[in-house]
Amino acid sequence: MTTPLAAHAVCAAAGVRDGLRAAQFYARDLSNADGLASAPFLSRFVGALARGADRFMSWGANILIAILLPGWRKLPSPFTPGLMNDVAKAIRDNSFLHNPTFNAYYFRAIIHIIRRYSAPPYLVLEHRVDAARRELAVMPAGGATGTEFLARTLIVLAGQGPVARIGKVDERHSFFGAVDPNVAAPAIATVALLFAEDGKPEEMSEQSFFAVTGALIGPRLSAIAELITARDEAGLARELAAIKDMY
Repeated sequence: MTTPLAAHAVCAAAGVRDGLRAAQFYARDLSNADGLASAPFLSRFVGALARGADRFMSWGANILIAILLPGWRKLPSPFTPGLMNDVAKAIRDNSFLHNPTFNAYYFRAIIHIIRRYSAPPYLVLEHRVDAARRELAVMPAGGATGTEFLARTLIVLAGQGPVARIGKVDERHSFFGAVDPNVAAPAIATVALLFAEDGKPEEMSEQSFFAVTGALIGPRLSAIAELITARDEAGLARELAAIKDMY
């Protein structure tokens, strides 16, 4: 009985956090209500009110996280030795106090990637990442290789759709807007996890590594999207293996 209760608790906590994120997303969206020079008084008032609400929510969240869980927003580095195995094992973790490594990596990585390629505001939903984790947890693990596990993960993540909204895609990175962001962002995060097994390049941050990974797989995102739509796990595993061999 403990495991289902813990799983529901994790899901409920993620849902509450997503509710607050959605509120802040719409506050940021409304903060642009007075974007026109000739905006009426009501638009200027709504924009100012929304900006104030956004600042208050950001301040409150930052203070609470700093006091209660200072490591909550930390991205698990893809260069951590054995992280891919840790992510795979964590699909069955249900800790209420500590975010499962699967959730922590994919949720934070997707945010970093979207921030790189699109303008704010954007909205990523943690409870949908957790839903993907729970869906994977009931699938038989079998003797899946690294690329097979990542292919399955990518199909399930894209199906759950953790990316609710993104802002305008930077014209310099048009490849990112060419496919559904629920394919593009998890794909970059997944391939980064695969590449990082070879070790960290000198003087490269995780953010830069995501950017390089995105540029490398950009031309192949359409093919990846087609395999995900077909739920072709074996074909996607071969595509991931080919990407790793090529680069």
